[in-house]
Amino acid sequence: MELLKGKVAVVTGGTRGIGLAVVKSYLNNGAKVVLFGSKKESVQKALTELKAENKKYEVEGMYPNLTNYAEVEKAISDIAKKYGKIDILVNNAGISAMASIYNYNPEEFDNLIKLNVNAVFYGIRAVAPIMMANGGGVIINTSSMVSLYGQPAGCAYPASKFAVNGLTKSLARELAADGIRVNAVAPGVTDTDMVANLPEQVREGIKKTIPLGRIGTPEDVANAFLYLASENASYVSGEILSVDGCART
Repeated sequence: MELLKGKVAVVTGGTRGIGLAVVKSYLNNGAKVVLFGSKKESVQKALTELKAENKKYEVEGMYPNLTNYAEVEKAISDIAKKYGKIDILVNNAGISAMASIYNYNPEEFDNLIKLNVNAVFYGIRAVAPIMMANGGGVIINTSSMVSLYGQPAGCAYPASKFAVNGLTKSLARELAADGIRVNAVAPGVTDTDMVANLPEQVREGIKKTIPLGRIGTPEDVANAFLYLASENASYVSGEILSVDGCART
């Protein structure tokens, strides 16, 4: 059963890790997907990988500067004109940092907030009128387990994800009357490139902190994005869905 048959989805940060897993999940469930990446080369690499996996995938890529509203608005507008609608927006692009407050460069703080918070707002601001005109839609933001209780360094990252949660809950209420559901997924430690390259001893230490006894996979997280995008979640909005093996405190 294809849960997203006939749907048009936009996934930012869709070239690798969790974002790419979401793209694959949506494609395998009948959606047409436009993935956004940070640069042409990473977008083309992802598209090549996807087409090698399944030539029938209806997928294309773009690389607008997500911290520039004019570029985001144009990209979203172009997609809507081509496909006639946008049903799903996944705001997944983001960056993290672990700097101590004592040497945190203010410019780096600003840059993280621009991508992790401003870009989320820009995407929603651009797509909301399109979804409203089409009778509704789904917006899903990527949060984080640290949005719930912080982390011992790199304060900008959890602060940005707290902001994402605030946007999610507030806009879920504001956009509900227009048939637009807004939710977020808060992943825990996930086996992306960075975690996969950790020494095995470190990985084993991480596993011990997770009650379910394993590190999550990008597919684990993508399953949550699939559920929230589908009609199975038609009565779910304003939720921050934790996918962390019960590792949250």
